[in-house]
Amino acid sequence: NLIPDFNDKVYRGKWKEAAEILHSTNNFPEFTGRLCPAPCEEACVLGINEDPVSIENIEKNIVETAFKEGWITAKPPKVRTDKTVAVIGSGPAGLAAAQQLNRAGHTVTVFERDDAPGGLLRYGIPDFKLEKWVIDRRIQLLEEEGVVFKCNTHVGVSIKMDEIISEHHAVVIAAGSTIPRDLDIPGRTLEGVHFAMDFLKQQNKRVSNKKVEADAILATGQDVVVIGGGDTGSDC
Repeated sequence: NLIPDFNDKVYRGKWKEAAEILHSTNNFPEFTGRLCPAPCEEACVLGINEDPVSIENIEKNIVETAFKEGWITAKPPKVRTDKTVAVIGSGPAGLAAAQQLNRAGHTVTVFERDDAPGGLLRYGIPDFKLEKWVIDRRIQLLEEEGVVFKCNTHVGVSIKMDEIISEHHAVVIAAGSTIPRDLDIPGRTLEGVHFAMDFLKQQNKRVSNKKVEADAILATGQDVVVIGGGDTGSDC
């Protein structure tokens, strides 16, 4: 990201130009402005003797100002190629690939096994970090630009890969990593020991008033140990 450039535009009150600079390298600054661990702030030289520049917060305010002012609108391509592309997975990587390919004029279909697009954004990250209307706002823009979303479509299960390959000129696999790292330690198989993402997905569904189909993982009235102190652990 061109951080000094958009910081300077904000400093000079040129918010629209700041938004254009920010979007030139970042498809979805409304996501990163809320979720990024902001290593740029740790690297800010001002931090040597003062508080560093709050780059992530500036990024979020640029994009939210742009939405508020109506500067962010659907930008469908003026010319379509005859090429079709399938994107498997609708997490941030899949969404960014879909937007870039669509703007190049290709016809893009995104396949998602869950009931709504977003991947980890929707079912891995709690609302206190990323409210789901932020995702829905961007999905609506992508649909207005011409991207087609096919949810509840599990590639390799409900639809064969051969079928996708035969119907598209290219395929982008952006399925993410949904296989957790296990611990081979005594007690791992005891009742009440769960992977983080199994819990977070259920909880995100509950908060969104969606049906939880798997066996309920609830911590109500329980003492809980979280193993792992990263973002996922803190989310739990």
